[in-house]
Order: sequence, then C-alpha cells, then structure tokens
Amino acid sequence: MTTYIIKRILLMIPTIFGITIVSFLIIHLAPGDPAAMKARAAEGRLMEGLTEEAIQKTRELYGLDKPLYVQYGLWLSRIARLDFGESIKFNRPVWDVLLERIPVSIKLALTAVILAYLISIPLGIYSASHQYSNLDRGMTLLLFILYSLPSFWVATMLIVFLGGGDFLDLFPVFGLTSISAAKMSFWGRFWDAAWHLVLPVFCMTYASLAVLSRYMRTAMLEVIRQDYITTARAKGLSERKVIFKHALRNSLIPIVTLLSGILPAVVGGSIIIETIFTIPGMGRLAWEAILARDYPLIMAELTIVSFLTLFGILISDILYSVVDPRIAFERKTG
Repeated sequence: MTTYIIKRILLMIPTIFGITIVSFLIIHLAPGDPAAMKARAAEGRLMEGLTEEAIQKTRELYGLDKPLYVQYGLWLSRIARLDFGESIKFNRPVWDVLLERIPVSIKLALTAVILAYLISIPLGIYSASHQYSNLDRGMTLLLFILYSLPSFWVATMLIVFLGGGDFLDLFPVFGLTSISAAKMSFWGRFWDAAWHLVLPVFCMTYASLAVLSRYMRTAMLEVIRQDYITTARAKGLSERKVIFKHALRNSLIPIVTLLSGILPAVVGGSIIIETIFTIPGMGRLAWEAILARDYPLIMAELTIVSFLTLFGILISDILYSVVDPRIAFERKTG
C-alpha cells in the first residue's frame, strides 16, 4: 500500500504540470486585456494618452509585458514557493483572497454533500430491497424529475415562491447572515446562518442526491443477486442482517468512486448558486476573476482544484481496500 501511494503521488507531479500548461495557455488566449481593464478602471475618464501609459505601467507591474513562456516560468517558480502572486482585481495577495472565500464554500458544499449521502444511501438500499414496489417506482420517477431540473431554474423558482418574491417570504435569498446577526446571541446567530443556507444547500443537493441514490440502488441490486447473499439467506439470517452486514459493504464501491470529485467540488464552490444567492464563495470568486482576466487568481484556483481532484482519486483508491479487503494494490507473493 505504501509503495502504491508513493507511486501515485509521484505521478501527480507531471499531471499537475500538464494541467497548468494547458490552463495557462487557454486563459491567455481568451479575449480581453487585464491591464487595460484595470488601468481604465483606475484612471476613469482621463486622457487617452495617460490611459495608455497607465496600461503599460500595469503590464510591467504584473509581468504581462513579457512573453508567455517567461510569464509561465515566473508563475511556476512562485508556485514552487507556495506563492500565488498578487491579484490583479483585488490588489492583494492571492492567498489572502482565497483564505477569505474557501471557508464559505466549504461550509456550503460540505453541508450539501453530507446531506446528499445521508439521504441517498438509505433511499438506494430501500429501492433495491423493495424493487418494483409502488414506493420504489414513485421515488424513481421523483428522482429523475429532480435530476432533470437545472439548478438556476430551481433557485429562481425558490426565490419567487419562498424568498419574498410574488408569494411567501420564508427564507432569506442573499448572503450568509442577516445584517443584525452581530447583535444576536450564539444560538440566534447559529439559526440565522442555518436559515440562510436552506435554499442554496437544497439547490446544491437535489441533483447529486438523485444520482447517488440511483448508483446505490444499482450496486445493491447487483450485490444481492450474488451467490453468497443467497447462501446467507439460506442460513436463516434476517433480511435486515443480510442487507446491512453482507450486502451493504460491497455495494458501496461505486459510491466510494464518486468521492473523488467531492474535494474539488467542496473547495471550488458553485458559480451558479453562489452568484444567484450572492454568497461570497470560491465559485463566485472564480467568476469575478474570469470577468476581470485576473490571471494569478484564476491559475491559483485551477491549480488548487486540480490538485484536490487528483488527491480525491487517490483517497478513493485507498478506500476501496477499506470497503472490500479483497482489493489489493500490490501483487501478493508466496
């Protein structure tokens, strides 16, 4: 196992290197000049000549006047020192900007992921153990409908019907806390923050809930048809014990595979949901960075998400052996 982990970590290095090259080139091929955008925003309506001078100074300040390969080399050397540089849009170190937004996305996305798994696994187990029942058919239809609904439309409908639009005013629809949250007690701030999370968390949960429950149902159906499950039932074990002691563990392998995408999703945030509900997370930050052509900030987010994706795949591979001890990553001798 140790040898396998070391090999996988070493393989991450050229993979991340290749991802950074492709991402760097794609970002710089996008139309728009970040130096011009920043200089014109700073100079306002001054003379054109002075604006051009400001643009040139901005390019020199951020190294945008150098060839692409030189810019990439300088950026790569800073990454080796864990220095993502300074944000063009915010005039602050990229790390400081990221550290303000990452906890917000983690709180939002991690809540959605935990809820999706806590609900989908029991739903999948019940659907598989009661196949073709009326409740199974009803849940299947409902989950397919949920999966087909786009998140931006669901978020808009929730705001209209439940967020003070044309109907009910039950939930707040922007931010993470109320304006008066600082004056509240501890439990008051807690419930206020939880109430603000209801709508965005629902929008981030329902689609993954539908997918996970269907994967769980399919995996469980495949496992309970195996010979060893038939043998367990022939021994007189209760159906509950057969499902939860013998079948559940092996049916979790597809669910473990999906865990590889959780880390980047948790840290990367959701651009659509965070923008609609005005949540200052990583998703909204990425959108703002793209609009401003903030190259250091965009590359920092891409690098972090790429590393977390590879790290998530590694964790999924390790969990395979935890879920099913028969899985080995090294050839056994003797």
